[in-house]
Parts: sequence; C-alpha cells; structure tokens
Amino acid sequence: MKYLKAVISLSKPSIILSVGLTGFTGIVLAHSGIPSFQITLLSLLCLILSAAGSAMVNNLIERKNDELMERLEDRVKALKLVGIKNLSMIAAFLITISLALSAIYINLLNCALILLAILSYTVYYTLFLKKSSPFGTVLGGIPGALPVIIGYSSIQPEVSMGYMDIIVLFLFMMVWQPPHFWALAQHLRDDYKKGGFPTMPIVYGQEFTNYLIMIYSLALLPISLYFWIVGICSNFYGIMAIILGLSFLYLVFLSFKEKKHYKSVFLFSILYMLLINIFISVDIIFL
Repeated sequence: MKYLKAVISLSKPSIILSVGLTGFTGIVLAHSGIPSFQITLLSLLCLILSAAGSAMVNNLIERKNDELMERLEDRVKALKLVGIKNLSMIAAFLITISLALSAIYINLLNCALILLAILSYTVYYTLFLKKSSPFGTVLGGIPGALPVIIGYSSIQPEVSMGYMDIIVLFLFMMVWQPPHFWALAQHLRDDYKKGGFPTMPIVYGQEFTNYLIMIYSLALLPISLYFWIVGICSNFYGIMAIILGLSFLYLVFLSFKEKKHYKSVFLFSILYMLLINIFISVDIIFL
C-alpha cells in the first residue's frame, strides 16, 4: 500500500486533475456539448496517463534539486521507496499506452499533440527552460496549456477556423501560468534558491516580480470574457468570469501593495483557472 501511494504521489495528482478538467473543457467546446461516453473516456484517459508519466519523468530529472528543497521532502522519500529504475519503467509504460491508445482509437493529430505536450514538459521545460532562465515559466506554460487543445482535437481532428475558440482558451492558460508560478516563487523564494532554480524573485527581485504578476493578471479577465462576448457562453458565465477575475485582481493588488499574501494569490489562481474551465463546460452543456 505504501508503494502504491508513493507511485500515485509521484504522478502529481493535482496536476492530473487540472489536465483532465481542462482537457474536458476542450472536448465540450469542440462538440458544443458532451460527445459519446467512449470518446470522452478515451481522450481523458490518454491525457491522464500521459500527464502521470510526464510528472514521473519530471521527478526523475529534478531529483537532485528536489533533495535540497524542504517542501519536497515527501516527494524525495516517495522516489527512494519506488526506486529510479522502477519509476522509469512505470513512466515509460504510461506514456507508451497513452500514445498508442490515442493513435489507434482517437486520431493522429491528437497523438502528435500529446507527444508535443510530453516533450515540451519533460525536455524543453524541465531540462532547459526551468534551470536556465527566470522567464522559463512563460514558454513553460505551453505543456500546461496544451490539454485544452488536445481535448478539442479528439473531437475535431482537422484544423479549421473553429480552432480559434480553443486557441483563446489556450492563450488564457498560457497567460495564467506565469503569475500563478511567480506567486509561488515569491512565497517559497528561499526554498527555490536552495534548489538552485533561477526563479524571477531570486534573479530580478520581489518588486520587479510583483509588477510582472500584476501585468499578466490584468490580461486574464479580458481573455476570459471572449467566450461570453462572442456568444459561446451565456450571461451566467460572463458574470462568473467577471467576479472571479476581479477577485483575483484584488488579491494580486493586495500582494503588490503589501508585499505579502503570495500564498493566497497562488492558491486562488488555481481556483480561478479551474472554475473558469468548469463554468465554460457547465454553461455550454446546461445553459
């Protein structure tokens, strides 16, 4: 039982939840509702398996850095329990199954996008961007934003003008990622410094990072309102998006003014992103 719990923790369940939810939003947007149970299940299964496998690879690559960070103590213990070789095999198995299911039962575009998400997270971001530049999280948002397009592609395998809607949601996820991570980096500045990661607060300082968080956060509200403005979602979504966006901006402004509350900004940013996706899906399905 301890072994299984360790494996699950190394798959980063919170990230898997986010990937599954945003992928489902893409599916709903593509179908203007919920498609067949089979395609929905297959698409989400491929996303979840690939996300779990990628998270495990991420843990393997960053294991030396993780050992230096206090907040990752449980992750370090879990990796020691499972073992590097065993986790590598599990990760390879999950990723292979995900790509095979996608290629055989969904479509090749979906499979290619899943592969892009895996490589952009494990190689492009983890191996290079995260360790080389404080701006790495900007382009590092690509793998975190791709699940919405992956979900969309499971229903719409051919790129067309209809992809504009999902590109806007992809853009929202991309713009959301930097202030979300920079708030965490502000809160855990010393821990990231111990881990050897050149985060924005360490390289450019607290004040400069606060300005960047504010700028990116201001862009989220107008982007989120696109789905209301063009008529994809109803007034219900529009009102919810405005309330969420203004609430998030208030917290960001508070952290900007008082130079604290970064943990609150980080936690609310997660709620903000998840609820935007939930409200889009709920609105399209039920309203």
